[in-house]
Amino acid sequence: MDKSKKDEIILRQLEVIRSMTEHNLSRMGTDFWGTPAPEKREPAPPEKPDQKSSAPEGKRGASGGGAEKTPETAEEKQETAAQVPPKEKIEDLQKELESYVGLTAVKGEVRDLINLATVEQLRRKHGLPTADMSLHMVFTGNPGTGKTTIARLMARIYHSLDILSKGQLVEVDRSGLVAGYVGQTAIKTRKVIDSALGGVLFIDEAYALNGGGANDFGQEAIDTLLKAMEDHRDDLVVIVAGYDGLMERFIHSNPGLESRFNRFLHFADYTEEELLDIFRMQCKKGCYTLDPAAEEPLRALLAQRMGDAVSFGNARGVRNLFEQILVRQAGRLAAMDTVSREDLMRLTAEDVQTADPQAETEQSRT
Repeated sequence: MDKSKKDEIILRQLEVIRSMTEHNLSRMGTDFWGTPAPEKREPAPPEKPDQKSSAPEGKRGASGGGAEKTPETAEEKQETAAQVPPKEKIEDLQKELESYVGLTAVKGEVRDLINLATVEQLRRKHGLPTADMSLHMVFTGNPGTGKTTIARLMARIYHSLDILSKGQLVEVDRSGLVAGYVGQTAIKTRKVIDSALGGVLFIDEAYALNGGGANDFGQEAIDTLLKAMEDHRDDLVVIVAGYDGLMERFIHSNPGLESRFNRFLHFADYTEEELLDIFRMQCKKGCYTLDPAAEEPLRALLAQRMGDAVSFGNARGVRNLFEQILVRQAGRLAAMDTVSREDLMRLTAEDVQTADPQAETEQSRT
């Protein structure tokens, strides 16, 4: 075979490998805890100035700010209905919760919340008084431990139980709430809150809101948030998240925060075996098979990287490692004369070992 013909075959193989890899990564979504990523839900647009909330009557009242609710037109009702996703069965959501890898303690806490909310719902149906529950939560733990995934699931659960009217998740951090000029932070924060009404507002690294010094506008965002939590307590759940010690100091730094956030869920780092399970899930979703001989070097590589859980990122670190291994697999396949379907699906010990820069450096020295 002449050189030009061989080069053409190699180029074709590389194109096939590239397209297969991109397809497999895209179909896996971003949820790597065990179940397919839920369909992306766009947050509802902010309400028009002449419109009032479309939440069911009785969920507002005094909490709606005192303004009378204007009747919706037929077109407005259709538009509102199109924005609200259909309710899911609570049994299906519970099954999804149990399918996630790890999160043993968190699953128990979520089951307790579901049971409590279900009983409260039954009491309302029978005309019995209900407790004034605070559903706002604090999620603590290192990156990649499932905090956003559980927050998204809680929004869907509360929507299923008629606690929230829409069930969407709006995720922000300090930059999404705090502006750089006097008077702008409250406007920016209220806009985010409006988009979260009927669902869950998830604030990541929330402790950054009060860490900017005397001239910082973070406190303005906190004050605006606390007022909204009171005004919309019947149709808004706020979840703040971040590292353990920093989140505790943040909540205890403000009496208003302390009184509204009394549920703490700790997300522990994943064990070595749980990280392996997450990697196997990635393989299954992407139609890859891991050679038995690759298990041991993969376990050793995970054990090495999880030594620093913060920089590794737990499940996110597994996702990054998985993609690094796919790059190494692509390099190995590109050097082959022919590539079969089985070759495209197979991940070898060589792919795993060369994904470790330290191991690759040591091999080059020998």
